[in-house]
Amino acid sequence: MLRRHRYAGEPLSCVPVAEGLLNRGFRLSTTRGTYFLKQHLDAPTADRATIARQHRATQRLHALGLPVAPPLPDTTGRTVAVVDGHCYALHPWIDGRHRDGAQLSLGCSRRLGTLLGQVHTALDRVMEPSGPGGAPGATADDAVCASADLLDTFRAIDELIRLARAHRPRDSFDALAEHRLRERRRLLAQHAHHRPPPAAAAGWVHGDFHPLNLLYRGAEPAAIIDWDRLGVRPRAEEAVRAAAIFFVRPGGELALEKVRAYARAYRRATGADRAELAGAVHRVWWERLNDFWTLRWRYQLHDRRADPQFPAMSALAVWWTREYEAVSDAFAG
Repeated sequence: MLRRHRYAGEPLSCVPVAEGLLNRGFRLSTTRGTYFLKQHLDAPTADRATIARQHRATQRLHALGLPVAPPLPDTTGRTVAVVDGHCYALHPWIDGRHRDGAQLSLGCSRRLGTLLGQVHTALDRVMEPSGPGGAPGATADDAVCASADLLDTFRAIDELIRLARAHRPRDSFDALAEHRLRERRRLLAQHAHHRPPPAAAAGWVHGDFHPLNLLYRGAEPAAIIDWDRLGVRPRAEEAVRAAAIFFVRPGGELALEKVRAYARAYRRATGADRAELAGAVHRVWWERLNDFWTLRWRYQLHDRRADPQFPAMSALAVWWTREYEAVSDAFAG
């Protein structure tokens, strides 16, 4: 990589970065500075053309003044290098830290909502139209907009219960998983008639906006990173989904005053109306009731890296169902 980026100097050290579930990153120190070396491994987004599109987007967003870290071109002007069949990119190293919702004041929560709104409106300006015939007004894939089907979910629950009960050595996590799965099946049976319709509108989104993909310097965002999931999806759903990650407390409740400040700022930045946010709340709530990705990782992929996220995530689905009106009001009231 450094032979391709000769201006970057000679290597001194290359240390893996601990964060990140889908790709691999390294802190690369050279005689001329420090860089972030990214190895793209997530199969759906690891091809050269997809990565190059992400890179063009971040370059254009950077030109508009948004806090992003575009890749550094090599001596030929390319930003994607293929080495031994894997795609790599070199980015500037951003000195900053991740902050979750507990570390954000009401003012910081408002700035977070404004920032995501600015990202969504700026993406509309810099991305190629993807509507029918290339017309303005991007449209998402039907599979992205459709809500989860209960028959599929019940089959998944039965299989995950079987795997949790058979897991050895059995521990407290397995007991909690089985309890939450049975609880979720009861909730879904009670609320089956609340399955939401598909989203009516979509636009370009970051696709994975959460605390590990945002770096802060002090109270100000320094860089939005990891644009691998850039795509066309319902925009307001990304706003709701991000808040459910940033502002969830360890016991599974949302910090609703911070959510309210964040959501109002997002609506002002984008012009989204209350009905759009209320519809997004309903669809993301249903998505959370039907989603068990952390358990799929543990029991089907034998990957425990997501285990720490499960207790709060599973409790949130139950709390959100109980406090549905309060959550909807925080986003759209």
